[in-house]
Formats: sequence, C-alpha cells, structure tokens
Amino acid sequence: MAQNSRQVQTQAQQQVQTLSPQQILVVKLLELPTIELEERIHAELLDNPALEEGKEPSDEPNVDAEAYNTNEDGEPDTTSAEELSLGDYLTEDDIPDYKLQENNRSREETPEEIPFSDNVSFYETLKEQLDMQELTSEEKQLGEYLIGSLDDDGLLRKGLDAIADELAIYQGIYTTQEQLEHILSIIQDFDPAGIGARSLQECLLLQIQRKEDSPLKQIEYDIISKCCDEFTKKNKEKILQKLGITEQQYNEAAAELTKLNPRPGSSLGEAIGKNLQHITPDFLVETEDDGTIQLSLNNRNVPELRLSREFTELLDEHTRNKANQSKESKDALMFLKQKVDAAQGFINAVKQRQQTLLSTMQAIIDLQRPFFLEGDESLLRPMILKDVAERAKLDISTVSRVSNSKYVQTNYGIYSLKFFFSDGYTTENGEELSIREIKRILQECIDKEDKEKPYTDDELADILKAKGYPIARRTVAKYRQQLNIPVARLRR
Repeated sequence: MAQNSRQVQTQAQQQVQTLSPQQILVVKLLELPTIELEERIHAELLDNPALEEGKEPSDEPNVDAEAYNTNEDGEPDTTSAEELSLGDYLTEDDIPDYKLQENNRSREETPEEIPFSDNVSFYETLKEQLDMQELTSEEKQLGEYLIGSLDDDGLLRKGLDAIADELAIYQGIYTTQEQLEHILSIIQDFDPAGIGARSLQECLLLQIQRKEDSPLKQIEYDIISKCCDEFTKKNKEKILQKLGITEQQYNEAAAELTKLNPRPGSSLGEAIGKNLQHITPDFLVETEDDGTIQLSLNNRNVPELRLSREFTELLDEHTRNKANQSKESKDALMFLKQKVDAAQGFINAVKQRQQTLLSTMQAIIDLQRPFFLEGDESLLRPMILKDVAERAKLDISTVSRVSNSKYVQTNYGIYSLKFFFSDGYTTENGEELSIREIKRILQECIDKEDKEKPYTDDELADILKAKGYPIARRTVAKYRQQLNIPVARLRR
C-alpha cells in the first residue's frame, strides 16, 4: 500500500555572524609572515594610487618601530583587536587540535637582513664539515647516515645499536657500535658545539670542553657531569655539598652554563625533509644582562604607508564642487573616494596587525619568561592558546592565526611560535608539569637503559617519580607511544 508523502516548507530565524571587508582584510594580514606581508604591501602600492610609501609628519611613531619593554607598566592598546571576534569565521582546520585542548631594524635603525635557512643548511653544513675529514668511503657513509639521524635540535636521540640495525637492514652496511661511536666522536667536533650529543647533559659537556682551561671551566664541567639533575632542578644546596664549592663559585659557573645552547641544531635550521625556504623572524626578542626583555617586530623591508597627498587634495576639491558636478566629475569623485577609503583601510589593517602581533608575543613572553631569561627548554611551562588569549585579551582564533607560520629570534636561537605551546600534566596534588619536559626525561631514561634489561613501563614510572615527575604507568605508556618507542621486550 503506497503511503502519501508531502513536502512542508518552513521558515526559521537564524542569527549568523558575518565579517566586514575590513575585518576580513585584518584576518588575512594576521596570517601572513613578514616576507609575505612585504609582498602584499608592495602589491597594494602598485594597485592603489592613493597609497604611497612614507610617513605623515603628524603621524605618531609607528608601533612596529618601538620596542616593548616587559619591565614597563604600560600595556599596548588592544582595543581594536578586542572587538574582532572571529570564532564563527573559522573552520575546524584553522585551529590545531592540540592547541584547542588548550623594516627589521637594529637599534641604530639600519635595515638588517636575517636569513635563516630551513632544512638544507643543517644537513649540507654538517656534510661539508664531514667531507673535510680524512675518512674512507665507508666511514663517510656512516657519517652521512648519522648526520641524517640527528633531530631538529641537532641531538642524536636514536641508540647506536638501533642505527647499526637500520644500516644493515636498509643500506646493506654492516658495522659495529664501536665504529659508529668513532664516527660520532668526529661529528661531535663539528660546529656548532654540542652537535651530535645523545643527551642534554652530553650536549652541554661538549660545549664546556671547547672553552679555554680555567678553574671556572672545571667547576662548570663538574656541575654538569656530576650534578646535572640537581642543576636542572636548581638544587643549589645539594650541588654545593656534593662538589665542595662556595656559593660564589656556583653562581659564576651557573651564569656561564645558562649561556650554553641546549639546541645547537637551531642555529643551522631544522632537519632536512621539509620545504626549501628561508625563514625570516617576525619578532626580535633581546634579553639583557639585567633581565630586561626587549620585544620588537622585525620590520625588515616593510615600508611605512600614507595616503597620497595628491589624491586627498583631488578628493577635497571634487567634494567642495559636488553641487555643480557633471556625470564625469561624479564618477571621478566616486573613484577617488573608493581608492582613498581602500588605502586608509589597508593602513589601518596593517597597524592593527602590528598591534595584535605585539600583544600576542608579549603575552607569550610573560607566560614563558623563565625560558626567555635563560634559554633552558626545561623551564617552558605548559601553555595553550587559551592562556595567551586571556592574557592578551584577544580571541583564541586570533591567537591561533598569529601563532601559525611565525618565528621569533631570541638570544638562544630562532623558534617557531608553536614551539612555546604544549599541554600540561596535572598530578594528584594539583601540581602542573610540562609534558614536553616529562617526555624529554623519559627519552633520556630509555637512551641510558641497559639494552639487555630494558625498563618496563612500571620501572620507568618509578624512575620518573624519583626524579620529581609522579605520573602513572599508563601515562608513561602513552608518552612512550607518542615518542615512537616500543615496549621493553622489543627494545632488547
């Protein structure tokens, strides 16, 4: 029996947020890194005759030419940025899932190029140094494979036994751990100091060994070689007692140790395998000896913009004669007005971009201040988009757009803004720990284990607890899997 069907048309009222053309322009400019912003501005200068390079005599100093000092009480004006809420504009792909769970100028105002080679320079620079060594063809093959096995920090996270297995399986090259150890020791003599280290401790020791001999150098070496865990946890009293040194000696050595680079690979670029491109930092952050942190935008070749005086005078003239205009004059007035409005809108959008970028980066510096003071990755606290958005008084989606494809130059190297974001782990006592730091310690524990008797997850949990990271066995298993480390029986 056939059933009757009918279509019913209904009306429903729905509120939809739409963005004005000006807001969309601001959004698009926020996404652009410095190089692409330059290209966008030059394209706009060619397209709009009402826009020209230069600075109006009455203009206030450009925001991006001024340094932000974190010791000052004044905060940047973010009123216009606060008004821009873009949540409904974004798709799910615009914000990374892991975060939702959460005219470059020197001080003398001289243009300064900061090329930073991504990927190619890392491998090629080290390979050039390898080619300068007197090695057999087989030794060079081993050296090239070891260089290719370094991670983004320039450290060797894989065990030499695992690398020997890989060479046999994938390259048909049979070698021993002793041979690999010899080649690795050669690579560890390359520049920058610390390259090829298998742990943070070895990385720092390699850098200390390059220093000129002195009593202070010996104290630095003893602190890292004998009291590395105590030093990373800033347990001064235990170090003084263990090494029998004075507090002044410790303070002098600690001041030198904090100048070492825990990520030597960052000065060469990241590991080979991504797009071949040059990275120009969007932010410049300088940490002074007195603890002052200076923030400025890297203006590089970004020109200052102003309205064309000729266009504005023509617009004023046509506006005054509006009453007795011909059709041609009215069309000319409309053209002039459109171009001037577009030019002014573009200038405002660029200024708002600068203000929003500075507000976001300032919030990151405030939240990660210990890292910017000392450059120690272990000092990075858990931080998600929401934390930065609340501190900068911006929308989360705005912070996401600022953080994507942006880089900052610091005293310790050049970092992607994404580097500073990570989730946190909260213990039963309510203490928040950095997942990044827990994973680093976990990796070091496994790297140093006896390969004949590798640690089980329960044993790793006990070791981490003894080191001050009380996490459950199942959490250890999760982090181990995220690090692509197999279970104990497969690590023999």
